[in-house]
Amino acid sequence: MNPHDTGALPVIQLKTERRSNHPWIFQKMVEKPANKPKPGTVVDIVDREGSFAGRGFYNGHSRIALRVLTADPDEAVDEAFFARKIAQAVSLRRDVLKLDAVTNACRLIHSEGDGLSGLVVDRFANTLVIEYFSAGMFRLRDLIRRCLLEHFPDADLYWFAEEHVQKQESFDCGIPSPPTPTVIHEHGVQFHAAPGTKHKTGFFADQRDNRKLLSTFCDGKRVLDLCCNSGGFGIYAKTIGGATEVTGVDLDEEILAIAEKNARLNKAKVRFVQADIFHWLRDGKKDPYDVVILDPAKMTRDREQVIPALKKYLDMNKLALGAVKPGGIFLTCSCTGLVSEEQFLDMLRRAAFYAGRTVQVLKVTGAGEDHPWQAHVPESRYLKAAICRVE
Repeated sequence: MNPHDTGALPVIQLKTERRSNHPWIFQKMVEKPANKPKPGTVVDIVDREGSFAGRGFYNGHSRIALRVLTADPDEAVDEAFFARKIAQAVSLRRDVLKLDAVTNACRLIHSEGDGLSGLVVDRFANTLVIEYFSAGMFRLRDLIRRCLLEHFPDADLYWFAEEHVQKQESFDCGIPSPPTPTVIHEHGVQFHAAPGTKHKTGFFADQRDNRKLLSTFCDGKRVLDLCCNSGGFGIYAKTIGGATEVTGVDLDEEILAIAEKNARLNKAKVRFVQADIFHWLRDGKKDPYDVVILDPAKMTRDREQVIPALKKYLDMNKLALGAVKPGGIFLTCSCTGLVSEEQFLDMLRRAAFYAGRTVQVLKVTGAGEDHPWQAHVPESRYLKAAICRVE
C-alpha cells in the first residue's frame, strides 16, 4: 500500500477553500465525486481551486465525509504512517507520562488527540480493547492489530464498534466473544475490568487522577458516591482516603454487582444501593454527607439535545448539592463532549442558586493525561470535573 505514488489515490474536492485545520470535514462541504470510493478509502483532498488540502479517510455515507490524517503533501498515509503514529502514542504513555509506574490500565490511543481520527484503544493489564469510530480505521483493522502487537506482543485483543457508529459509518464490525475479565490496578487500588459488557471498554480509566485527588478530602468523613458505576470513587475514598462510611448509589444492577466485587477485592466496606438518584435523594430525610460525588453517564451525543441534557444536569446537581454538609466537598462531573466547560460551570452556578448554596470552586479538571486533546480539536476534551467546597 503506497498511496504516495502519483495518481494512486482518488481525489475528493471541497466546495470551498480549506479554512480550518480541524480533521473533520462534513458532507455538506464536499463535492460529490463521480466515482464514489468505498467507505474508509484513503483519498487526497483538494480545495475548490484544486490546491492540496490534506489526505485522509473518505466516507460518502457518513456525516463526517472526510477525516484528515495529514496536511503534509509529502507524508504518505501507508503502513509506516500508522506504525509511526501508534508508536508515538504508546511512547507518550510509557516514556513521557511514565504510566506503567502508576497503573496497568490506560487509554493508549485517544482518536484525534493522537492524530488517529476514528480509533480508540484502551489497555486493561494484558487485554487491549480497540474501539472503531470510522470505516477507515475498521478497514485497516489487521494493520492496526499488527502495530499494537509489536508493542504488546502477549496481549489479548478485543474490538468493537457501537451500533450507531456502524450504522452511520456503514460497516459491520463482527464483534468477537468477550475476553476473560481481568483485574487492573491504579494508585494501589484494584478493579475488575470486564471488556465486552455493555459498559463501554470495561472500565473508566479517565477518572484515575480525579479519584486519587478526591480521596485526599475523605479522611474520617461520610462519603456519598452518586451514579457510582463500578464503585471507583467510593472505593478510593475508603481505601486510600480513610473515609468512615461510604454509600454508592446507581440504577444499574449489573454494574453494582461489579462494584460489590471491586469493594471485596480491596477489602473495602462500602454500602451500595440500587436506586434512581432522583428518587433516592428526594425520598425522606437523610443526614447530609461530608463529601458527595456526582458522576453521571453521558447525557447525549446529539447536538439538538444539549439544552435538555443541561436541564437534567441542573436538576441532578441541585439535588446533590442539598446532600452536602455545610463546609463539605462536592465533586461534580460531565462526560458529555457536546457540553462545553463554560456551559457546565454555568449550569453549576445555576444549580447552586436554586439549591440556595454557595459553591466555592477549588479546581476544574478533566480526564487523565493519557486522554490528550489537540488544541484545534476541542471535541476530544469531553470530561469536565469540578471539585468544590459548599457552604
